[in-house]
Amino acid sequence: MPLSEHEQRMLEQMERALYAEDPKFATALEGSGLRTYTRRRVYQAVAGFLVGIALLMAGMVAQQIWISVVGFLVMLGCAVLAVTGWRKAPRPGEQVRPGGSAGPRQVRQRRSVMDRIEQRWQRRRDEGR
Repeated sequence: MPLSEHEQRMLEQMERALYAEDPKFATALEGSGLRTYTRRRVYQAVAGFLVGIALLMAGMVAQQIWISVVGFLVMLGCAVLAVTGWRKAPRPGEQVRPGGSAGPRQVRQRRSVMDRIEQRWQRRRDEGR
């Protein structure tokens, strides 16, 4: 369902206000190369998992246990890669430090920005009534 003109204008206003208030945070919201990298890694792990299933089945059909074991190990490895990659993927708006995930200070800053955005939203909603 598309947004109405009023909703689009409100969204654009909120976007401009966010860029004006905290441009660094706003650019972090646009997208992250790390996020797309981890998403691609998860998709590759899922494809590898499917290859592992095919190897497992092929080993069973050919009655070659070692092929089935290799297929199972491929499935296991890809499942671990998919789960760890998904957990390590930064959330939208989360700033990534070179050493790893976002620190407690950055989380606190993000919450305060979100609190201010919510307060502004409430004020605008109340003013419109």
